[in-house]
Amino acid sequence: MIWICETCAVETADVEAPPELCAICDDERQWVPEGGSRWTTLDKLAADGTRIVIEQVEPELWGMRAEPAVGIGQQTMIVRTPEGTVLFDCVGYLDDEAVEFVRGLGPTLAVAASHPHMYGVQTEWAAALGVPVLVAERDREWVRRADRVEFYDERRELAPGVTLHRVGGHFRGQAVLEWETGNEGKGVLLAADAIFPNPDRRTVSFMRSYPNRLPLSGNVVQRLATQVEGMHFDRLYNNFGAVVPQDAQAIVRYSADRHTAWVRGDFDHLT
Repeated sequence: MIWICETCAVETADVEAPPELCAICDDERQWVPEGGSRWTTLDKLAADGTRIVIEQVEPELWGMRAEPAVGIGQQTMIVRTPEGTVLFDCVGYLDDEAVEFVRGLGPTLAVAASHPHMYGVQTEWAAALGVPVLVAERDREWVRRADRVEFYDERRELAPGVTLHRVGGHFRGQAVLEWETGNEGKGVLLAADAIFPNPDRRTVSFMRSYPNRLPLSGNVVQRLATQVEGMHFDRLYNNFGAVVPQDAQAIVRYSADRHTAWVRGDFDHLT
């Protein structure tokens, strides 16, 4: 039986009974409910009326989410290229209609995850689409279900202009997806929560843990910002549909420098 954590929606391996505790949630970056980990299954979610909703975000890019939300409630991003499609950060549920929609976009190249909180039921998606699951080597320890998983080191090109990059930060294996031909050739970065658009859409945040409010150091933020400066993008999406619609490169740099100044103590006189 494949069990799904109700809190983070990450699938288990095929086991008779669910684990006592979800290892993904039992970590300082996530949280375990007061009563302990609770588990569900795809069949139960279906019986409860869960469905997949897909909306086009921009040309050749779709967002896919579960309603009602499952686990953390991320939005899977589906990128289509002439060579095929990529699913980034799979939700914790799937149904036949959604699988057929993805198949209708053409061949699928891979399912990929930005970090362990976003694994969802990625193996179920990969099996349904007949593709591998791509996970950064440095997050190997967090993989709960190894079926179809292929590990990569620092980068993995999926198609011309579509590349996974390990940037670290939130997790050691934290990855982003660079889509160079998106946004009319200006480029798109699918940043998950390595770089998180703020509500003003003109700044971004960098955190080790969002629910537990743990910041990253200035050194790590500078390293991350410098790494993405070498990528081609003008627009940035996170894993919940939030966006920096333009000038994302400059906004990442400004926000990284602002973050570094605050954690360094430059503005302590204002507090």
